[in-house]
Amino acid sequence: MLSKRTLLKGGAALAVCTGSLARAGLAAGGLAPAPFTMNSHYFTPPGGLATVGDSHGDIAVSPAGEVYASVQGGPYAGIQVYSADGRYLRNVPNAPTDLHGFIIAKGRGGAAHIFGVSRLAQKVVELGLDGVVYLSIQADVAIPDQFKAHVPGTPATNLTGIAVAPNGDIYVVDGYGLDYIHRFDKNGRYITSFGGKGAPWNFDQAHKIAIDTRFSPVRLLCTDRRHRRLVAMDLNGKILSVFGEGMRLPSAFSIRGNELAVAELEGRVTILDKDGQLISHIGQNDNPTEVHVNTTPPAVWKEGLFYEPHGLTFDAAGNLLITEFNQYGRLTRVTRN
Repeated sequence: MLSKRTLLKGGAALAVCTGSLARAGLAAGGLAPAPFTMNSHYFTPPGGLATVGDSHGDIAVSPAGEVYASVQGGPYAGIQVYSADGRYLRNVPNAPTDLHGFIIAKGRGGAAHIFGVSRLAQKVVELGLDGVVYLSIQADVAIPDQFKAHVPGTPATNLTGIAVAPNGDIYVVDGYGLDYIHRFDKNGRYITSFGGKGAPWNFDQAHKIAIDTRFSPVRLLCTDRRHRRLVAMDLNGKILSVFGEGMRLPSAFSIRGNELAVAELEGRVTILDKDGQLISHIGQNDNPTEVHVNTTPPAVWKEGLFYEPHGLTFDAAGNLLITEFNQYGRLTRVTRN
């Protein structure tokens, strides 16, 4: 577990997390992990608001270093854009307000684009960073019937995460539905589906997916949330490994170098090495009344603790940016010192 000490910087209390070593006693290369400083006041909400707004989404960084965060409620719902130093800049035009999962990846023409899943609308979208719509897939129409729910009052699909392969293929996961992973080509043509609740995957809330570029060939990672584990597959869905057993409801990934950061809904962020071994826990909250709920109010928030980490991303410098599942909205920057 991380030890913490408190500093004051810019008027805000910052928790300095000194890190824990892997069970073997040493991190990769025999070096102690770098300390991390958590700051949940780094981002200034738009329009003088106290918080960013009802959040159940994701966060990503553009090549220019701007931070994009999806917010589902409030006057600035959609994708909010912040400068690298935390100032609100604008909202992305045409961005859905229900982007449960999104990434910024290479899109048409090689430009950085937003790829996201519009959960309630059952759509897969590709947007320019300026909001221009390049692709919209109506998932409940494009996906074959055998991979959709057919229960009255239940959506046919309930997409939660997205990943884009090096060749442009788009993968989306039905994490609040039947747990299938669906694959489309870069033009939106349906290719295939795999995964689901049956063998050999046996997923139970396959919440988010990511392309793992640490390996050659690249792999597809999945957070099997209710099973509290991570699953690595090839791009055709063949299971290659299962690791991270016992995590606190893993919800999202980000990769930088050989590190894998995992957002855990039960109040923690974990960093693993390429072999799946522990490097550090960050912001661990052991109060069961505060975690895995989206109602914990700002009056309860303490610097140095997470409550419901739902999406996260590394920036170019190796700092972590985290958005939490919270009806008020909480964004945190974790600085690598």
